[in-house]
Amino acid sequence: MYNSIHDVMKIYYPVLAVLGVPVNLLGIVILSRGKCALSTCTTRYLVGMAVADLLVIITSVILWQISYYYFPWSFLEITPVCSAHSVLLSAVTDNSVWFTVAFSFDRFVAICCEELKTKYCTGKTAAVVLTTTYILLCLKNIPFYFAYEPLTIIDNVPWLCDVKSNVYTDPGWVAFDWFDKILTPLLPFTLILLVNTLTVRHILVASHVRKGLRGQRKGDNTRDPEMESRRRSVILLFTISGSFILLWLVFVAEFLYYNMRGADPGDYSESEYIFQRVGLMLRDLSCCTNTFIYAVTQAKFREQIKSMVKYPVTAIIQLIKKQTI
Repeated sequence: MYNSIHDVMKIYYPVLAVLGVPVNLLGIVILSRGKCALSTCTTRYLVGMAVADLLVIITSVILWQISYYYFPWSFLEITPVCSAHSVLLSAVTDNSVWFTVAFSFDRFVAICCEELKTKYCTGKTAAVVLTTTYILLCLKNIPFYFAYEPLTIIDNVPWLCDVKSNVYTDPGWVAFDWFDKILTPLLPFTLILLVNTLTVRHILVASHVRKGLRGQRKGDNTRDPEMESRRRSVILLFTISGSFILLWLVFVAEFLYYNMRGADPGDYSESEYIFQRVGLMLRDLSCCTNTFIYAVTQAKFREQIKSMVKYPVTAIIQLIKKQTI
């Protein structure tokens, strides 16, 4: 079973890289053009999420998983490089998660907090939130660099990263480990569920109130343009956050199982090990889904994709016409 899951991963991660890099680049380019009929703050959050997802694909999928399976004993496994990569991997994963939280909260304010909306839901606020989040999470992950020691030394070169023994016993490291685990993924997972629950509740209450004010009865098919517009505006929020929750669910479940049981992942049974690997695979997959969500839920985004696809063909046709004249 161990070999089977690793055989799957050897195929899965190259496919994920081939898919994830261009898909996120496409999302960044199209959203950055600002032609998708989205507000400035929404656009900035979505671009920030796409950039963070792209960095996760590069650091987790390409520089970690693919390198491990296809380029063993590369310079990436020299201890200082390996330690720095650990910091970078943790930082970009945190940013990918917390940018999703920031986007969810922004949409919650836009939908549920009319008085705060005009002040908070702006492009400037989005830029400040994204920049501050990025800097703080990068600083928070610096201690990981000092958590490793060489597993072996060959020709005076330290290789691989082995967790120092005091990391498991030193009170400072234990406290930091719990802080890291609560910060990602427990707190974001809880916040996204809470924010979406409150948003749904607000929409249902607002819908009920408006129906009462409009004097609607059963069988009355009178359309309410404002409520229809509001429902369309939350589709993007629910699909993005819903996809995040579903794809992180196995990872979070394994995380809770590991901590509640107090088990050592090194002593996992075959089924527990496979469950852990599947959680990681789905977590990395979550960094490839948002662009597909935009394409499905946003008509303007689909138009921009069609325009980008048509542009090279149109340019070639025009070039041929000029040469034949």
